[in-house]
Amino acid sequence: MQRYRYTARDSSGQTVSSTVDAQSEQEAAKIIRKEGISPVDIKAEAGAIGNIRNLFHRVNAKDKVLFSRQLSTLINAGLPLVQSLRNVAEQTANKRLKAVIDEVITDVEGGTNFSTVLGKHPEIFNRVFVSLVAAGEVSGTLDKALERIADQQEKDADLISKVRGAMIYPIIVLAVMAGVIGFMLVKVIPQVKVLYAGLPGAELPMVTKILLAASDFVIKFWWVFAIVAVLGAIFGSRYARTAGGRRIVDKAKLKMWPLSMLFQKMYMARFARTGTTLVASGVPLIQIMEITAEATNNVYVEDALMRAAEKVKGGKTLSESLAVEDTFLSLVPNMIHIGEQSGSMENMLDKIADYYEKEVDNQVKSIQTIIEPVLMVILGIVAFVIVAAVLLPVYGLAGQSFT
Repeated sequence: MQRYRYTARDSSGQTVSSTVDAQSEQEAAKIIRKEGISPVDIKAEAGAIGNIRNLFHRVNAKDKVLFSRQLSTLINAGLPLVQSLRNVAEQTANKRLKAVIDEVITDVEGGTNFSTVLGKHPEIFNRVFVSLVAAGEVSGTLDKALERIADQQEKDADLISKVRGAMIYPIIVLAVMAGVIGFMLVKVIPQVKVLYAGLPGAELPMVTKILLAASDFVIKFWWVFAIVAVLGAIFGSRYARTAGGRRIVDKAKLKMWPLSMLFQKMYMARFARTGTTLVASGVPLIQIMEITAEATNNVYVEDALMRAAEKVKGGKTLSESLAVEDTFLSLVPNMIHIGEQSGSMENMLDKIADYYEKEVDNQVKSIQTIIEPVLMVILGIVAFVIVAAVLLPVYGLAGQSFT
């Protein structure tokens, strides 16, 4: 038995939200109708067990790319959609994706459009995916639409991988540095205190006193650090998913040196690459702007695109609308203006995407070049302080022994 959360309307037109237990979505809809209300939206609740299962059976970009390419190939070969989906399901190793495909097959056989069914699973098929499939259905080129989706997903995954690569290196170095400092505070620094305990009148240097105080605090209250770290990680991650928290995180991405330019170029590449795919599929301009706004995954870039969309509705060109937005690098509206004049918007967006994808790669290398010496200097300063705290008392002890 599965629990479904639904939204429905009663006879007076009022919206009602609640849950119902049923074997399937269709059975849930029948139960809701028996209560005299009309279901508007029905979604299965994962629950604790479902969330754990989803954690171990995530659908990553590689799984979605493979799904898109296999389905495109089978449809292009002339197989009906339902039969193509069954073949793809049989070859899918990811259990969660396989279960979703089985649900999609059931709904498509029931007469629902393929794109509409995919829209019921936004955690796997985002708005870009659904919109491109819808455009492919309308134009009769579903196989080509799926191929474009696969290409777009591969390039987006490669872009994200490069950005993560730039961030992982400094995180690892800082984590190792924190571990070394912790070991020194807990194991090494206290030995200096033991060494001087039996020497009356011995005066420790200020740096040693500070580190000894820090060492005592860490040893006595390590559990405080552990609790704060765990609670900080839990509540921090939850807050980052709220509207206010997301705005703070996204603002930091656009302002935080030296990663700000990397993220900005990544957003430009993502906007252009997604826009290229949508233009090639024949999606209307306003819808393209709304979808790419969501696909950029930054609220400030999204707000800029939505403001530009309103100006386009008012009669302005896309290039004019984007030119006044600070979050968009000047090359983007300039290239789009050329595309608007020459009638080659798809080609210009593709060139923008290629350019900024290469720029992201160059920016990653530049950041690594900058971060390496900065981290080495920080590591050197930390090592000098610790060594001074340990050796200065030893030299002081040696000086006293000669007097």
